[in-house]
Amino acid sequence: MATDASPKFQKPDLLAVPHQPDYQPAIAAAAAVEHDGLHFWQFMVAGSTAGMVEHMSMFPVDTIKTRMQALGSCPIKSASVNQAVRSILKSDGPKGFYRGIGAMALGAGPAHAVYFSVYEFCKKRFSGGNPDNHAAHAASGVCATVVSDGVLTPMDMVKQRLQLGDSPYKGVWDCVKRVLREEGFGAFYASYRTTVLMNAPFTAVHFATYEAAKRGMMEVSPESTSEETLVVHATAGAAAGALAAALTTPLDVVKTQLQCQGVCGCDRFVSSSIRDVVRTIVEKDGYRGLMRGWMPRMLFHAPAAAICWSTYEAAKSFFQESNDGNNLA
Repeated sequence: MATDASPKFQKPDLLAVPHQPDYQPAIAAAAAVEHDGLHFWQFMVAGSTAGMVEHMSMFPVDTIKTRMQALGSCPIKSASVNQAVRSILKSDGPKGFYRGIGAMALGAGPAHAVYFSVYEFCKKRFSGGNPDNHAAHAASGVCATVVSDGVLTPMDMVKQRLQLGDSPYKGVWDCVKRVLREEGFGAFYASYRTTVLMNAPFTAVHFATYEAAKRGMMEVSPESTSEETLVVHATAGAAAGALAAALTTPLDVVKTQLQCQGVCGCDRFVSSSIRDVVRTIVEKDGYRGLMRGWMPRMLFHAPAAAICWSTYEAAKSFFQESNDGNNLA
């Protein structure tokens, strides 16, 4: 590129060679980095793959978090991670860490396909072609969250009920049928409002931290980050996931309570009011109850975000190379 030329070739008496009218290096570079040339279905496949890998690999940690957050569920009576692990092993054995994984498999793939495709669509619309518009990235993430939560929430509720100790359900479909028969369709979305209210700030913090971490690593070691893209995505994703998880734990506790109400001794609420649930938690366990499960939640989201972002970027790179190869053929 002309901007990279050595000073000895930049003499005033030489005529500058103009660029081709249609060639814009900045836009071309941004497109290459952000993979904006992918088809819509390719974003969906990349997102679905990332979501499945993320949730399946970290599912045991999610089970520990759910048990700790369900205040009245048996046999967990303490917020200790060690006690939660021992109790799960005692009541269900090693397989207890994976109860409900089928529900998450059914929900995570479609939800993440929707999430990343909506995110990429909104990012392109909101950013105006500016790859450094982080406010647009955060707004795009919030839009993606609202839509994807509508897909994931029902299966997330089923998953959490199956994760409880002494769960009365035999499996995914038994839980779905019994909830429909005994509680109605609305039970699947009892926590939707809380989920959105939790994931909106989670997403905003996540993307802001993710972009800041990437910029920080680029400034510290630009030569290595340009060569190890996946390492950068994984490290920035882990930092973003841990911080966002810690800050939104209280709302996650409320979500768990709403999804597991009436099962295994958990309280049943007259409405899905966040205020009522918070009041009940504080009365039973004090304000510390709102932070139940914060440690496994951070232990889940830090590596989960690293896995998700690196998998997603790798899948996008694969499709980009495939598309480039087809265009050259």
